[in-house]
Formats: sequence, C-alpha cells, structure tokens
Amino acid sequence: MRLTDKIALVTGSSRGVGRAVALGFAKEGAKVVVNYTSNETAAKEVVDEIQSLGSEAIAVKADVAQKTEVDGLVGAAVETFGKIDILVNNAGFTRPALMIKMTEDQWDQVIDIHLKGAFLCSQAAGLRMKEQNSGKIINVMSVAGLVGTVGQINYSAAKGGILSMTKSIARELARYNVCCNVISLGIVATDMTEKIRTDEKLKEIYMNRILLKRFAEPNDISPAFAFLASDESNYITGQLLCVDGGYGMI
Repeated sequence: MRLTDKIALVTGSSRGVGRAVALGFAKEGAKVVVNYTSNETAAKEVVDEIQSLGSEAIAVKADVAQKTEVDGLVGAAVETFGKIDILVNNAGFTRPALMIKMTEDQWDQVIDIHLKGAFLCSQAAGLRMKEQNSGKIINVMSVAGLVGTVGQINYSAAKGGILSMTKSIARELARYNVCCNVISLGIVATDMTEKIRTDEKLKEIYMNRILLKRFAEPNDISPAFAFLASDESNYITGQLLCVDGGYGMI
C-alpha cells in the first residue's frame, strides 16, 4: 500500500469527492482526519468505513474559512497522530447567480470557503510540514476555473485563484521538501452536481463538452489523489492534473 503510515487531512470529506478521497487514502494505508462543517453523522459514517478497511480515522468539525478553527483542525491531526503528511483542500459549496444579480454575500461565502479556506489550511499544515521537512498538499479546483461558467462567477474565480495559489505554495515550500499540486475536476456524480446530472437539458449541454461522454464517479478520481499523495510523485510539484474526462480540452 502506497500510503502506509501516512497521516492525511481531507477537508470537506463527509461526502462527495472528499469522502471518496478519504476512503481511497485509507485503502492505501493512510490514517485519515475527516473534516466536516455540519453533518457529524455523515462524517462519523466515513470514519466507520475507514476503520472497517483496517485503518484509523477521526472526525473533526471545523469551518475552513475561520483561522482559529483551521488551527484547531490541524492541531487535532497532529495531537492524535503525531504529524501531518498529506493535506487535501477539497471543502466547498456553490452559491449560484448571474454576475449582475450576485450579492456580495454570495461572492464572499464562496471565495471564503474555496480560496481563503485552502490558504488557511495550507498555511497551518505547511508550518508542520516545514518542521518535518516533508509533505504533500493537493488542492482541488474545477474546469470552471479554467474555462469559466455561466451563473457561478464566484466559484470560477475561486477555482482559478487556487491554480495560481498552488504554484506560489510550490515555490515557497519546495526548499522544505513539500510538494504542492492541483487536481482539476469535471462533473463528478455527487450531490453538488445533482441538478446538472438530472436536468435533461443541462445534462445534454455538459455531455457535449465531455470527451468520454459520461460523468465521473467518485472512484474515478480518487486514484489521482493517491498518486500525488504518495512517494511516487516526490519529483512533481506546482503542476495541474486534469481528471475531467476531457472536459478541459474543449
């Protein structure tokens, strides 16, 4: 197993992509910190699944847009498992609206969780990784950050910012043997994309953009995270990996 004895923190891992990544890490031998904001039951279910795989896990509630809570989240990981080897900045949600109708609050909420949250978590975990002279940070963005999307300028801006932030983190932490990369996802079958996948008009639009002509299942994307978290990627940093079925090619 590629991640034996590694400690991984996955933000927003009580559901969707984060859950799939957390379980994928556990299957590779990692011990996992499952982060959630509100759904404690779902987070504990992920912990139970990880334990059933023979690994260890804890669930920690924290709003990644709040520095004190992020410090507590990373602190809990280190206090429980002694270190932190892998950080996946996955937490997020959407607040859609056309640009001319979008409220300041809708803008701030999405930017805070996706972009500020990834910064705060990278900062807190990066300090620990610097001390131990090793670590992997994997940021999650979307094809929306590359090509834009109607009705989600806040989400597209946040995801585009994550790409640039990843490159800066990679440059700053390389001297401490810490690698930082970003994975760009397309349409993954989670509750966040339910409307796209169930509305026949929207489904047709997006299927025409996806070269492989299907939406991703969570298990389609977890192997890429396992690779970038493993020692197999020790000479890869500051890079963008698109796991989107070819969406970003269009």
